[in-house]
Amino acid sequence: MDSLIDLNTASVLHFGPYAFHLRQRLILDGDRPLRMGGRALDILQVLVERAGRVVRKEQLIALVWPTSVVEEINLRVHIAALRRALGDGENGQRYIVNVPQCGYSFIAPVRCDSAAQGVFEGLKTPQHNLPARLTPVAGRDSLVGGLVRQMPLCRLMTVTGAAGVGKSTVALRVAELLLQYYRDGVWQIDLSLIDDDTPLLDQVLRTLGSDLRGLSTRHALLLLDNVDHRRDACRAVVETLLEAAPRLSILATSREALQVSLETFQCVPPLTLPKRSAGDCITEAMGHSAVQLFVSRARARQHDFRMREQDVKAVLEICRQLDGLPLAIELAAAQVDALALVGLQAQMPHGLQVLSYGRRTAVPRHQSMQAALDWSYQRLSAQEQRALQRLSVFKMAFTLEAALAVISCPQLASSRLAAIIEGLARQSLLVVERGDGAGRYRMLNTTRCYAREQLERSGEGVDLERRHTRYLSRIRQASGVHVLA
Repeated sequence: MDSLIDLNTASVLHFGPYAFHLRQRLILDGDRPLRMGGRALDILQVLVERAGRVVRKEQLIALVWPTSVVEEINLRVHIAALRRALGDGENGQRYIVNVPQCGYSFIAPVRCDSAAQGVFEGLKTPQHNLPARLTPVAGRDSLVGGLVRQMPLCRLMTVTGAAGVGKSTVALRVAELLLQYYRDGVWQIDLSLIDDDTPLLDQVLRTLGSDLRGLSTRHALLLLDNVDHRRDACRAVVETLLEAAPRLSILATSREALQVSLETFQCVPPLTLPKRSAGDCITEAMGHSAVQLFVSRARARQHDFRMREQDVKAVLEICRQLDGLPLAIELAAAQVDALALVGLQAQMPHGLQVLSYGRRTAVPRHQSMQAALDWSYQRLSAQEQRALQRLSVFKMAFTLEAALAVISCPQLASSRLAAIIEGLARQSLLVVERGDGAGRYRMLNTTRCYAREQLERSGEGVDLERRHTRYLSRIRQASGVHVLA
């Protein structure tokens, strides 16, 4: 096929055993959906559109990543994943070939099917109030793709995770990709921007342009962003909506699950990083999403930035210190032009001040890591705040037994402390590590740095350090083994 496939007349593209449903961004192998990330789908669509022609690497990158600078290795990683997903090379099937020093070509025969086009002729221009996305979403193709496939099948999906992990970014990208699916539109409400005195149900109905009775037939997606801001009110409204509007889907972002009926939740993990045992190879480092994001954002601020072999160790250490959190990585990368990599790495142990220069157009809680953590910390009870402060004395993972021994005090009695720590974990302020033995808790570096600053202000830091040291000494003497704490 030598000409560009007309996607306006084709609704399904067939090749090999696969059917690529363009509007739904779905690939079926028979009746089985193929697991594939959004970026891989973008690459595949560009190549299949131009089946039989060579697409230069530079053109492919420009079409798939139109608003960011991307290394060629990033393209190669996605091409490799795409080939694996399609089974390229298995049973004699070939789809994508590399043309040395040039680009890639889709070589399998492609058949267009426009018979199903009538299904889409009645579609209106998508209705929505989603904000314009200023930067590409890095490292979330698989997660976003999974959520896009799940949303039409569930009534309530809550996206959870730590401060700065990108819950809103993921949810907004999912909402964008579902615009054509929901007949009555996709509508976002950012609860952090709504005054506490505003009745939340009234705000929802105004946004959806309907009364409660009218919602019974509406096929729409409602994105409730930053549920933590008005958690109790949000739970009540969600329960009302789920009962009154059977065709309404709700996508929420929160530090913790809403814990209402029909809820499914998805935790957003940090971006990926190479294992500490990995070497200083650029190719290997660029195969991980935390490094890809750092390099992309550094180039946005310093156009001639290139990660050299001797820079890999510093970049990896910076990304590890930032726990692979997208917001923290973006804020750090913005300082590369002012501090250079060496200076930025040197600043990492000195608190959150270096993570304080976000986009002025961003909402306040995304303009610094301090503000993002303030947002979470200020919504804790006094006991939870005190426990978080005191737990910052643990530099590594710790058991509940260790926490009870070191941080308990008259205000944090052991009988209540276990429940408080579990609550902090539910709110994504502690990471739970499940192993063969007793579970452990761990605080992300950015959270620990924030909590430590609060502890120092309280004047209890020195005493807690002494208690921690004494506890470790007792355990080592009793067991003769090293204890992580």
